[in-house]
Amino acid sequence: MTELSRAIVTGATSGIGEATVRALTSSGRQVLAIARREERLRALANATGAEFLAADVRDLDEHAAHLTGFEPDILINNAGVGHGISGLDGMTSDQLQEAFDINVVAPLNLIACLTPGMKARRRGHIVNIGSIAGLHTLLSAVYGGTKSAIHRISQNLRFELSGTGIRVTEIAPGRVASEFYQAAEGDRERLAAMGVSGIRELQPEDIANAILFAVDAPAHVNVATLEILPTEQAVGGIKAEAVKD
Repeated sequence: MTELSRAIVTGATSGIGEATVRALTSSGRQVLAIARREERLRALANATGAEFLAADVRDLDEHAAHLTGFEPDILINNAGVGHGISGLDGMTSDQLQEAFDINVVAPLNLIACLTPGMKARRRGHIVNIGSIAGLHTLLSAVYGGTKSAIHRISQNLRFELSGTGIRVTEIAPGRVASEFYQAAEGDRERLAAMGVSGIRELQPEDIANAILFAVDAPAHVNVATLEILPTEQAVGGIKAEAVKD
């Protein structure tokens, strides 16, 4: 059994979250999987042996005793929404609020809830799932803004937790085959077009393996930031566009 043996994973019923639950349980760890879709959670628990909690990450205050009682030494902040990835046009105030509540506030609340126990045990690992949209300029003021917040939170948290034995890793993926664009709120036509990349995308298992690489590193090694792209995807360039009459 590895030293870091108990993990909480949010957004556990699809994509990166589900793959991560499967990878962590296969590595011999006890996992508490959190997501809203109870039927999928039960199926995942039956397949992996994970424990589960059907809950919205925005409403975890009422479950704080359950979370701290699980005594996790790994927290995977994976739950997120892609609202605004297609641009700011048409976004409602409720959608904007939901994007920041789920992508930024909820991870911070979980970190604040669980780090005291990690500090007391003198070990722990927080893994925040960011995005290349948080590291580079892309068409996503809302989504990119939330993921930029995760990047800065991860950087500053690593500084804040120095000397506690708690490591902080940010995973920043590019295109991953998932339900991301279907679940996002925004311009439906543009989202549908963005959802078809025409390249060989990363698979959720690729990101789960990167998470295992980080948490399995020796205690004196902190894999700080991993930017992971499909071979056929690159980020960069300059945009120059004349004002339309």
